[in-house]
Amino acid sequence: MVDEKKKKLCSDEQQTVILKNWHFGLQENKPFGDAGRPDGLTPARDRLLQQLKERQQELELLDITFDNKQGFMDPSFSTNDSAVYINGKLSSDNPVTAKTDIGCEELSGIKAVDFLGSGYTKTVLKAALPQGLFVALKSINHQGTDMRLCMEDFQDSQGCNELVSFKLRKEIVLLQRLQHTNIVELKGQCQDSALVGGITAVLEQGMPLQMIQLLQSPWEERFRVCLGLVQLLQYLSHSPLGSVALLDFQPRQFVMVSGELKLTDLDDASIQEPACQEDSDCLLQFPLRNFTLRCSFSRTCEGLNEMRNLYNAYRYFFTYLLPHQAPPLLKPLIHQIMNSTGELKQSINETLVAFEEVLHMYKSGLHLENLPPSITRDYAVLKGMRSVANMEYRCWPSYKQQGCVLSVHSAREAALICSSHPQCTSFSLSSEKTWTGRLLASFRSGFSHLVPDVNSAVYMRRVKASGAVL
Repeated sequence: MVDEKKKKLCSDEQQTVILKNWHFGLQENKPFGDAGRPDGLTPARDRLLQQLKERQQELELLDITFDNKQGFMDPSFSTNDSAVYINGKLSSDNPVTAKTDIGCEELSGIKAVDFLGSGYTKTVLKAALPQGLFVALKSINHQGTDMRLCMEDFQDSQGCNELVSFKLRKEIVLLQRLQHTNIVELKGQCQDSALVGGITAVLEQGMPLQMIQLLQSPWEERFRVCLGLVQLLQYLSHSPLGSVALLDFQPRQFVMVSGELKLTDLDDASIQEPACQEDSDCLLQFPLRNFTLRCSFSRTCEGLNEMRNLYNAYRYFFTYLLPHQAPPLLKPLIHQIMNSTGELKQSINETLVAFEEVLHMYKSGLHLENLPPSITRDYAVLKGMRSVANMEYRCWPSYKQQGCVLSVHSAREAALICSSHPQCTSFSLSSEKTWTGRLLASFRSGFSHLVPDVNSAVYMRRVKASGAVL
C-alpha cells in the first residue's frame, strides 16, 4: 500500500504543479515579469516577491492546518496529500477536495449571460451551463482597486495579476475545505489563462442579500436567515480548519439560494486565534462596544474568533431581523437571544440551542396552546372548495404583495388572525406550506363564487341576524 502511494506521488509530480510553484515559475534568484526589465526596479521587485511569499505561506498554512486537524481526528490520515494543480485545476488526493467537476475544458464552453457584481478584487458573472443550469463565475477584477493600487506600487502587470489572484486562490481552498449548507458550493475552477483568461471559480448561483427586501418579508423568513447564520457560525467555530473568523463580516458577503442564506465571500477569513500575553491583548473592538476575553494558558485568545462572528451577527442581522413582527408569545425567547448575543453572554453552541427552541415552539404550535378550540366556531367550513374572483386586501408582512397571505400553524391560528382584521370575511387553507411545514392561509374581504379543489378548504365568517359579520 505504501509503495503504491509513493508511485502515485512520483507520477503526480511529473504532471502537476505543486502548490509551492504557483507563481509562473517564480524564483527569488531570477528576474520576474516587468520587474526584471533592464531599468532596474529591484527594490519594487523585492517587495513584490516578499508579498507573494507571504500570500503563499498563508495558503500553505491552510493545508497544514487542515492536515493536522484531520490527522488528529483520524490517525490514518496522510499529511502527504498536498494541494496541487492538474491540467490547470486545483486538486488533491484528499476526498474533501475532489467534489468539484467543472474544469478548464468545461469552462471554455460556458457563456456568460449577466453581470452580477464586482468589488476591489473580484468580478462575478452569471453563466449558463449546457444543461440549462446557471452558475456564478468569480474571477479577478483587472480594473479593480486592488489591481490599480498594485500597479501604482510595482508597475508589474504579471506580478500584480499573481498577487491579486491570491485572494481568489485562498477562497477556492477554503471552499474546498469548508463545506456546509450555509456556504455556497464550489462547483469547479480553473487557472488556465489561455482558456479562461486567468483563475476562475465556479459557484452555485445566488441572489445578493438585499436587507431592505428582507426587512419587508414575513418574520418566518427573517428567522430562517438568522437561524442559518447561527448554524454557519457554529460550524465555523468547530470547522476542519479550527475556529474561523470572518474579518469582513457584512451582509454583502452573503447570497440567498432558494430562501437559504449562504456565505459566498471567504477571502478575508482567518483561521488563527490572536496570540496574547495578558487579557488586555484579547480585546474585541466594535464601534459602540468593546469586549475583553481571557488570555489562555496557551497564550492565545481562545474563543475570540467565535465571539467576533457572533457579535457581528447580532449587530448586522439579529438587531434588524429578529424582534420586529415576531409572534407575541415567542417574544420573551427572542428577547433572551437578543440580550445574550448583544452582551456576548453565551457561546455559539448555546445560541444555537436557543434558536432551535424558538424553531421547535414555532413549528409545533406550542406557543398557541392557549388558543380556545371554539375560535373556529364562528366560521363555516367548506372542505374541497376554493374561492375565485377574490376581493383581496393587503396586510403586512405578506407572502403575496397584492394580497394577504400569512403563515399559520392551524385553522385556529388563521381564525384568530381573520377575526383581528376588520376587513376579513373569509380565509382559505391549501396544501401549500412554508419551510417550517406551516400552512399558508389566504385572507380576503370577499369572493364571487366557489369551485371544487380537493387541496383547499374555505372558512367563511358567520353573519349575525343583524347582518354584521361575527
